[in-house]
Amino acid sequence: MQFATPLVPARLIRRYKRFLADVRLEDETEVTAHCPNPGSMMGLADPGMRIWLEPNDDPKKKLKYGWRLVEHETGDFTGIDTAVPNRMLKDALIARAVPGLAAYDQVRPEVKYGEKSRVDFLLSANGLPDAYVEVKSVTLLRQPGVAEFPDAKTTRGARHMAELAAMVAEGHRAYVLFLVQRTDAQEVRIAHDIDPAYGQALRDAETAGVGILAHACGITPKGVTLGPELPVSTLVP
Repeated sequence: MQFATPLVPARLIRRYKRFLADVRLEDETEVTAHCPNPGSMMGLADPGMRIWLEPNDDPKKKLKYGWRLVEHETGDFTGIDTAVPNRMLKDALIARAVPGLAAYDQVRPEVKYGEKSRVDFLLSANGLPDAYVEVKSVTLLRQPGVAEFPDAKTTRGARHMAELAAMVAEGHRAYVLFLVQRTDAQEVRIAHDIDPAYGQALRDAETAGVGILAHACGITPKGVTLGPELPVSTLVP
């Protein structure tokens, strides 16, 4: 997935009200950008961080910049836009480029299921049970090389695990796909200390037959692509 408009670098001044960020462009102009991430963004919203913005000239949008990336001092990138993973993954699923799901040739996004929920993707193919795929964007990294999910308590996420397990009980397939929007991670672990209830819900879903997948992302200021599979552990440390 390529960004529609070339990104421009900036420095973060502050993030506030979840969806707003004051930033300083390279010419020292200060502007307010849209922050497309309602999560805690632990370790990704420190003042002074080098970030990348996507400009827009849409008259319907109040803010002329959208925050897309954090560039770390190591040169690695983290994608902070929570909408990017599903857009990129949809293309990868259609191209049958996700090894664990390549048998499916029909992809439907945002399908209602469970109790007032929508699954990110419903996959189907002749001769195979339908596959319900829930995508989780992973951006937290507290120790070198180890990406973690979640970065805050997520009652909604725990409910989704129970709903995926219910789909397996009905004879379907179900998967959680952790999409790591960082270029400095080599594995995925569950942050049981942040949300033990989610960790238990995931373990229960795994026991019930829900598959667990994880993939890296290739991230540059030009775009985001699907990277290789990563090992994932649901064990309590």
